[in-house]
Amino acid sequence: MTLVRIDASIQGPRSASSALADLVQSEYTAAHPDVPVVSRHLGEQPLPSDAWAAAISGSFADPSSHTPEQTAGVSLARELATELSSADAVILALPLYNWGVSQHVKAWIDLAIAGAAHGTRLLDGTPVVLLATRGGAYGPGTPKEGWDHSIDYLRRILAEVWSADLTVIERELTLVGVNPALDALADLGAAAKVSAEQAAVAAGRELARRTRREADAA
Repeated sequence: MTLVRIDASIQGPRSASSALADLVQSEYTAAHPDVPVVSRHLGEQPLPSDAWAAAISGSFADPSSHTPEQTAGVSLARELATELSSADAVILALPLYNWGVSQHVKAWIDLAIAGAAHGTRLLDGTPVVLLATRGGAYGPGTPKEGWDHSIDYLRRILAEVWSADLTVIERELTLVGVNPALDALADLGAAAKVSAEQAAVAAGRELARRTRREADAA
C-alpha cells in the first residue's frame, strides 16, 4: 500500500492546510505505520514552470527527436501520473490563493494529466481527502461569496476527471489573528478551526479503515 500526500502552501510551518493534513496523516499512519508515504510539497519545491509545455510537445514527437527539455518533461509527467494511479490513499492540502488554485497546483494537475493515457481515471475509486483552506470568509451572504473558484475546479478534476472517492474538508478565516480586518470574526474563526480539526481526525480514521478493509479483501 502507498499513501500519497501533496501540499501546496507557501506559509511553511504556519500553514493551516498542512496542519490539517498532518492530523489526517497522523491518524492514518497510526493504523498503518509501515505504509510508505510519497510526499510532494509543491509550495516549497515547485515543479518546473516549463515542464508541462515540454511534456505536451514531447508527447506528440518521436522520442528519438526529443530535446533534453522534452525528455525531462515527459518523464516528470509520467512520474506524477504513476504516483497517483499507484496510490491506495491520497491526502491533498491545497489552500486558496487569489481566489483559485495556486500556480503550483495547476502545474501539478496539468502534468499529471499529460503523463497519463487519454481518458485515464488516475484515482479511480481511490479514497482522497482534500483539505481546502481560505484566509477569509466566502460563504453565503459574505462580501466574497462566489469568489472561491478553487473548490468546484478541484472537485471536477479529482472526482469527475480522475474518479476519486473524494472527501472535502474546508476551513475558512485562517487569517484571523493575522489580518486586523478580521478581528471581529475571531469567535467564528476559532470555531471553524475546531470544526475542521475534528473533521480531519475523523477523515484520517476513515481513510485508515477504508484502506485496511480493501487490503484485507485483496
